[in-house]
Amino acid sequence: MEAAVAIVGLLFVLFVLAGVFVTVKAVKAAKRGVDRTVAHARRTVEDTTLRARQLAQPGVVGELAQLRLSLRTSMRATQEVLYGGSPDDASLSEAIGLFERLSAHGHELDDELKRLEREPDRATIGTRLPDLRERLERITHSAESLRWAARDRARKFADDDLASLSDQIDVESGALRHWTRVEDATDPLRDPVPDRPESAGPSRPESAGPGETKTPGREQATDGPVRSGAAAGPSDAAARSWGPAHEDPPAITARDPRTQPSYPWQKAPRTEDTTR
Repeated sequence: MEAAVAIVGLLFVLFVLAGVFVTVKAVKAAKRGVDRTVAHARRTVEDTTLRARQLAQPGVVGELAQLRLSLRTSMRATQEVLYGGSPDDASLSEAIGLFERLSAHGHELDDELKRLEREPDRATIGTRLPDLRERLERITHSAESLRWAARDRARKFADDDLASLSDQIDVESGALRHWTRVEDATDPLRDPVPDRPESAGPSRPESAGPGETKTPGREQATDGPVRSGAAAGPSDAAARSWGPAHEDPPAITARDPRTQPSYPWQKAPRTEDTTR
């Protein structure tokens, strides 16, 4: 009884621990989802603000907003391409490492542009804009190189897979259309034709039987020369024949009564018949 109570208590503790673990995991997942939602909403608000500032405030402030918007758009697009293709292509891990190093320079440039937006001295901002623009072009060019290289790699893999799939489909289509193969007598897969023998042996010439004799009129014409085939003897005819040679039947002779066996139930011959 105590053992059963201990087992039930142990199972209860295990269920409680499992519930706590599942609850913690669910809370963390919900927290991550909320963080992603907040971050996405913040980025959307910032992008909208930059677009509005670019249109509403021409001059140095509008140009700064344009630089920030270009930087954020390029870096975000490259990030989506690299992180989206990494589960299918492990070779993008090194590219992701390079992008993270590039992102550090991009965040630094974005922070500097944000500080210049609150700078009251417009002349100082104007003197620094060429340098900032050059840095932005270098960062966006590197990001675009990584992005387009990843896209070209994915497209190349897709083309190779499509070519291989097309070859396999062609082979399978040919196998399904096997009935269009040309009929050939030497084809081992050819279906047999009904009412037709598969192999016909050579026809043997008819040979005369042992009791048949050839008449001179058939062997030689009436007023013509003698043919070479007709002058051949029986040995030549046997040599030309494909069948076994026929032998002459043995002569029929009368039985000698003295050599016949005698049986007990037979009567002995008379003396006078023997004398005669």
